[in-house]
Amino acid sequence: MQIGDILDRAAIAARASAPNKRQVLALVAEVASRNFGIDAGVILDALADRELAGSTGVGYGVAAPHARLEGLTRMRGVFIRLDTPVDFDAVDDQPVDLIFALFAPPNASTEHLRALARVSRLLRQGDLRDHLRKARTPDAIHALLVQERPSAAA
Repeated sequence: MQIGDILDRAAIAARASAPNKRQVLALVAEVASRNFGIDAGVILDALADRELAGSTGVGYGVAAPHARLEGLTRMRGVFIRLDTPVDFDAVDDQPVDLIFALFAPPNASTEHLRALARVSRLLRQGDLRDHLRKARTPDAIHALLVQERPSAAA
């Protein structure tokens, strides 16, 4: 599975702002709703329920919220870059400004885990995070995320 298979350019917000974690999740839900045709409230509830199990703030200013959604037939993604980082209860206690949310159909077990692992490996790359923070358009962000690159340490 390639990032380009799950992330459409229209599901990328290159400049966004939200004052807190809950509003970031609401923003993700709005972008997802517009792109997937699923009610934003349903998406927000699924994301919030997952966060109750533990923060999806994975460190280095990155969060990878995820949820299973009725109505999806394949893995889908949303990417948001915040103008100002917010507290996300991340594992390293650092605020988050890069959010790559993943959404899976209810029955996609191993596919969902593979996609989470791929996004996690990708966003551990410090040079990529730096480029994503400097990119100004959804097209530029998409090009960075779908570019094949060797795995590198953070």
